[in-house]
Amino acid sequence: MANERLRAAMAAGGWTYNALADKVEVDPKSVERWVNLGRTPRRATAMLAAETLGEDVHALWPSLRQARPARAVSPELVALYDQRADIPVSTFVDMLTQAREQIDVLVYAAVFLHEAYPRLNELLKERAAEGCAVRIAVGDADSTNVQQRGEEEKFGHGIQSRCRLALMHYRPLIGVPGIEVRTHATTLYNSIYRADDQALVNAHVWGVNAYKAPVWHLRRNGEDGMFDTYADSFGAVWATATPVREK
Repeated sequence: MANERLRAAMAAGGWTYNALADKVEVDPKSVERWVNLGRTPRRATAMLAAETLGEDVHALWPSLRQARPARAVSPELVALYDQRADIPVSTFVDMLTQAREQIDVLVYAAVFLHEAYPRLNELLKERAAEGCAVRIAVGDADSTNVQQRGEEEKFGHGIQSRCRLALMHYRPLIGVPGIEVRTHATTLYNSIYRADDQALVNAHVWGVNAYKAPVWHLRRNGEDGMFDTYADSFGAVWATATPVREK
């Protein structure tokens, strides 16, 4: 059933699907589904959209008045690991090998991948040659947030050195068609390894090195689930990251 209240609010303010989508940072098709199919966005997105339109969020989406029942297990959760060190590197490699459309890696360093699987660059080149878009974002070693992370982990300058080492590992990929490498200076709440509709998300815990922190394996199951939350997070960081140029 169409959401006529939303349609009227958009019309009154002169909002198009594209304009509202751009404002609340979603795909225009999502806005179209909100209007024509009566879909309800995630609460945070709905609140931002309502604020943008000058409307009450519950007037636009009455279903948000009702608390959603908690689920014992998310349908997108494939596995939960106590710590990254429990996961064989082959799990990462197999997931990347299966990718056909998109590979995204968001880390500060994660040099363990190259150290445990020296063919990683070749694998990424092979995926790119088959039409897979590859995006790698590593930490800017000189950024305040990377330095702060080093202090929190009690590694001193260790993480800065690892960021530089990671960039050195990925530098041969710069200029390869279909592959882009960037550096980011964000506070990294999770490392994300995405391959098409699967992702391994490594939590960052204060004072704990990433290899000791939990990892959840996600598989996308419909719109606006956990997978999309982390995919959107990658996109937001990627938009702020700085492309690494060939020397």
